[in-house]
Amino acid sequence: MNIAVFCASSQPHNKQISDAAYELGRQIALGGHTLLYGGSNLGLMGCVSSGALEAGGRVIAVIPTFFSEEIIMSQPVSQIVRVKSMAERKEYLIAHSDAFVALPGGIGTLDEVLEIMVTNQLGPLQNTKHSNKPVILFSPDDFYEPFLRQIDTMGEHGFFRSGKRPDLTVCDTIEGIVQEIICRQL
Repeated sequence: MNIAVFCASSQPHNKQISDAAYELGRQIALGGHTLLYGGSNLGLMGCVSSGALEAGGRVIAVIPTFFSEEIIMSQPVSQIVRVKSMAERKEYLIAHSDAFVALPGGIGTLDEVLEIMVTNQLGPLQNTKHSNKPVILFSPDDFYEPFLRQIDTMGEHGFFRSGKRPDLTVCDTIEGIVQEIICRQL
């Protein structure tokens, strides 16, 4: 299974989130899965890729060419996929991943989560195989709670045909994410 992890290239104030990112990468590798991520060795991206690599996992870095060569070559990954833009990076990750995990992050992480939600929602209309892929939010200390409340408010106002939140799984532990991934394989 190819698992894309969306996360920041910055380091959070809470070291427990960095440790959790490392452990997620490790668990993805130990589960025999391939990690796809944004390609940086900085911040949470560096933590998740290091965890997977140190556990002997396969890691695919998808990185726009406008980043410096130093950043592109700074992480010893299994494969580097160079794309022209952030939009192409998202397209690649969507097309080549079976599931998505979003760690706490900033605007870029949120953009990636929303892109998957839209793709899942519109996929059946487009007759595409890229729909209904699982999206798991890692939400320690209710990190994603304000975002989820906003999504629910949109549904309450009639902006989802179903009237409810698009399918998202929220976990507050890495163990919960691993269990969710295991369940999705069955």
